[in-house]
Amino acid sequence: MSEHNHVIEKDGDLQTNKVTEVVERMGSKDKDRILADFEEFRGYLAKRIKMGEAIGLSEEQLAATAEKVADYLANHEEPRNAEEQLLQELWKVGNEEQRHMLAHMLVRLAQAKQ
Repeated sequence: MSEHNHVIEKDGDLQTNKVTEVVERMGSKDKDRILADFEEFRGYLAKRIKMGEAIGLSEEQLAATAEKVADYLANHEEPRNAEEQLLQELWKVGNEEQRHMLAHMLVRLAQAKQ
């Protein structure tokens, strides 16, 4: 896959504006598999966070990316389990600062899975 197909470029530059494009390019079968089970979703996030950490992304950069992903999911995907339903409801009622803190907590939740 070429560099323009990723959120993180080879030089480590983070392009959070590409999150929607990258998620929409994911096949529906893969997306359904990841979102069907919360532990699968958490494991998927954990792997992506570990990759980000390996190239030197800070917790703030990881949270900013998690925030973009969460925003996409809240606006484009129906929750597939109780955990996702709760996260979506929290996301929708939270203000910008609360959503940012929730993104940090999601990063830490995924890191605990590693």
